Amino acid sequence: MFDDKSLKQAILDELQWEPSVNAAHIGVTAHNGVVTLTGHVESYTEKLAAEKAARRVNDVKAVAEEIEVQLPFSVKHGDEEIAAAALDRLKWDSSIPTGAVKVKVEKGWVTLTGQIDWHYQAASAVSAIRGLWGVIGVSDLITVKPRPNTSAIRENILKALDRSWFDPATINVTAKGGEVKLTGTVNSWYERDEAGSAAWAAPGTTSVDNAIHVG
Repeated sequence: MFDDKSLKQAILDELQWEPSVNAAHIGVTAHNGVVTLTGHVESYTEKLAAEKAARRVNDVKAVAEEIEVQLPFSVKHGDEEIAAAALDRLKWDSSIPTGAVKVKVEKGWVTLTGQIDWHYQAASAVSAIRGLWGVIGVSDLITVKPRPNTSAIRENILKALDRSWFDPATINVTAKGGEVKLTGTVNSWYERDEAGSAAWAAPGTTSVDNAIHVG
């Protein structure tokens, strides 16, 4: 178990270790396992990489991410250019149905809307956009089309978790229509994310509230 001072240092070390992050302008505070990241980075992908690095450290229970994206002076892409590049990226991604995702850009912040059949398609759209120069953030408002038969969602998710070595006793799954909620406790953020992915993969799932605690 880390104390606050040791946890802060472990996160700083992990940020320094992560090659995709320039940790020189990132600040870290820690209190009872809750970590706050501050400062600035040059891209949205670097911001996400910093948060992911912090979550990898043992004893991190939650991350409050307050890092700002400050683009280099050499990057001067306007909203129209970003929107055009985003649409081009989506068009070339074979996992995203043509025309299913709409793009809006305001001061570098990209909002994605539309309806798709599976959550992985929305995840692919977000992944395609967030690496573009000039993007400072992405709002994913894409929805999954509802399906008429959702009665077996809970059972399908529990079976998937069992196949993925999860102890069924540690995670509780509730489903109302296509809305799924996960609760319980796991040992790491990786396990929490994997459980969420399993829930999203169930046919008929339209939303996932991942309330699993990392303990």
